[in-house]
Amino acid sequence: MNINKTVDAKGLACPMPIVRTKKAIDEIESGQILEVIATDKGAKSDLTAWAKSGGHELVDSKEENGVFSFYIKKG
Repeated sequence: MNINKTVDAKGLACPMPIVRTKKAIDEIESGQILEVIATDKGAKSDLTAWAKSGGHELVDSKEENGVFSFYIKKG
């Protein structure tokens, strides 16, 4: 997977991971991949819902040692 931009939202509580994600997604082209790294447990449901409502695609997500990684394809 080719990642075009990364957002580091580790240590941030809701709604900051979404705020940072929205800002970053505006900076990339349609079809490009945004990686979001977060530690907030609520980010999983928040980012999934946000991507869907914004017309973007959550391509993949994973969790390792309490750190969540999300890969969002800009719609």
